[in-house]
Amino acid sequence: MSLGEHLVEFRKRLLISAAAIVVALVAGWFLSTWVWEVLRKPINDLEMQGRDAIISYGDISSGFDTKVQIALFIAVLIASPVWLYQVWAFLAPGLTRREKLTGIGFIGAAVPLFLGGAYAGWLVLPNIVRLMASFQPEEDAFYLTARNYLDFAIKLLLAVGVGFVLPVLLVMLNFIGVLRGASIIRSWRVAILVIVLFAAIATPAADLMSMFLLAAPIVVLYFAAAGVAILHDRRVDKRRATELAEYDLDDTAGHESGTGDSGPARGRR
Repeated sequence: MSLGEHLVEFRKRLLISAAAIVVALVAGWFLSTWVWEVLRKPINDLEMQGRDAIISYGDISSGFDTKVQIALFIAVLIASPVWLYQVWAFLAPGLTRREKLTGIGFIGAAVPLFLGGAYAGWLVLPNIVRLMASFQPEEDAFYLTARNYLDFAIKLLLAVGVGFVLPVLLVMLNFIGVLRGASIIRSWRVAILVIVLFAAIATPAADLMSMFLLAAPIVVLYFAAAGVAILHDRRVDKRRATELAEYDLDDTAGHESGTGDSGPARGRR
């Protein structure tokens, strides 16, 4: 395809993705009220515990902006099968069969892991809110603007979701030959330290339970990724050794025949 044809194809995929998000935005608009109630539950729990905790709206359009932001976030999630497929359909013609299988496996594993990570972020969100509120005297009001609280909640869910996907990225790098499984295992101490620091930053809970609940699954996924990478490396090394053994056998047979016809052997070299 020429550059112009690539641009036309890209525009087509982009328009289909945008149309899917716009359609999903309607559903997101009706679901936004329920989602907002779920996200603000930690603040409501503080209020039930006797704290003066309130989510406020800074200006006259904040309520509408918050609802639109939630609806758009929901729409992107609902339309994700469509726009992910459009991205894949645009890239797939230029990939080899092995690269296509690797990409399909990566998407198939990354999507549920991301959703699981987002759910884990939701589980630790109440602990973070309680901890942040504990730094203020109980007689003081705990006021949060809707926009800032929503940004904080969404960023937390996205960060934890991405953290769950990183082990799958390691496997993909191994499958395309960039990273060896042995290198992943050798770096386990550094990896655990980074995971614990990430969990500590994402879940600054005083009881450490939330940090453990977040760090433990990521550590398990890291070692699972290392195991998959090592098994893949062994299979690749075995296949490569078999190919080299066959090459050496053919080369030796050519010399033992005494025919002097060493041309094919040279060609293989």
